[in-house]
Amino acid sequence: MKPRILLATAPLPDGGQLQLFKRDTEFSITLGNIELMNSRLSKSEEALATLACEKLAGLPAPRILIGGLGMGFTLRAALRTLGPRARIDVAELVPEVVAWAGGPLADLFGNSLSDPRLSLAVADVAEFIQPGAGYDAILLDVDNGPEGLVQDANNALYQRRGLLDARDALKPGGILAVWSITPDSPFTNRLKRAGFAVEEQVIRAHGTRHVVWLATKARG
Repeated sequence: MKPRILLATAPLPDGGQLQLFKRDTEFSITLGNIELMNSRLSKSEEALATLACEKLAGLPAPRILIGGLGMGFTLRAALRTLGPRARIDVAELVPEVVAWAGGPLADLFGNSLSDPRLSLAVADVAEFIQPGAGYDAILLDVDNGPEGLVQDANNALYQRRGLLDARDALKPGGILAVWSITPDSPFTNRLKRAGFAVEEQVIRAHGTRHVVWLATKARG
């Protein structure tokens, strides 16, 4: 087996660091002993975008927010699915992750970062989730599930107040989509209590089962 080579590290706001590794043609990003993403394993992150964006098919110019750039799986799937008049805001907390996208991971990203539909900011996604923001969809893949992993402050995104903020940042009929490595029934219940109609999709890939929640804001 070829060795795994550490290419770069990135400090996190709450301490700890992300690590970017390469083994042969495969890249991975880890936090401690936890692998957050791997360039060979993208199906469920892509599903986060395609499942949500397909629900926006009737909109001529949808506006969506993606929390977390990562290796760009969700972004590229959204660009493939949405039409030419879409607008996509991406908020990435860690500036080094954005630098990696234009550096060692450039082949993965292709020309997605230069797509005119994209606006990329180094920022906490919570800064974008504001009442009246007018998003048609908000896609969250900033942790390994509905609890703060990359920073403790992310916990607020998944609690009642954060879910109400997300609801208020969406247009009527808008979608909040959340990725997770495992099911979480209390989170499903919190989404429902926050006024969303909830679908829980299990995505099977490479022997794993990940979860995508599709929570729809009422049109009334």
